[in-house]
Amino acid sequence: MSKGNLFVVSGPSGAGKSTICRLVRKILNINLATSATTRKPRVGEIDGRDYYFLTIEEFERKLKNDEFLEYAKVHENYYGTLKSEVENRLAKGENVILEIDVQGGLQVKAKYPNANMIFFKTPTKEELEQRLRGRKTDSEETIQLRLKNSLKELEYEKEYDTTIINYTVEKSCEELINIIRSKEEEK
Repeated sequence: MSKGNLFVVSGPSGAGKSTICRLVRKILNINLATSATTRKPRVGEIDGRDYYFLTIEEFERKLKNDEFLEYAKVHENYYGTLKSEVENRLAKGENVILEIDVQGGLQVKAKYPNANMIFFKTPTKEELEQRLRGRKTDSEETIQLRLKNSLKELEYEKEYDTTIINYTVEKSCEELINIIRSKEEEK
């Protein structure tokens, strides 16, 4: 059995990664590795589906036990991908999407040089701000922090194999599906 493909999707908060990955996952029946975080759940998010919501103590204990493939502290919270979420699926020949921040993406790239690195961004910085505000889930302080961090994250675009500019959800889904299917054909 051949090993599965690993797709790393990164980009600034508000670029549409979650929405697009969720839709593509349904269309292609591909696994999205569920990340762990210490941030509080947003309305409608479910532990184990959207994230593994951990306390800081739980996260740091897993970190100490070397259970993470990658991790970072972003927007004052820890985020990370458990090794078990990825390695077991790849070994079974399943494709896996990691939807993670750029810091984590670069950590994965160092460990999995053949990972397919995909960077998402909005057409303009103004649109990014509109999308963050449109969520109506974050305080003004959090929005400003996310905007500041997104400018830094944009600098890492060159570290990725492909960039998808999210003009529309439909077009971006189509682009991501085409990338995944082309890698499947190479298997």
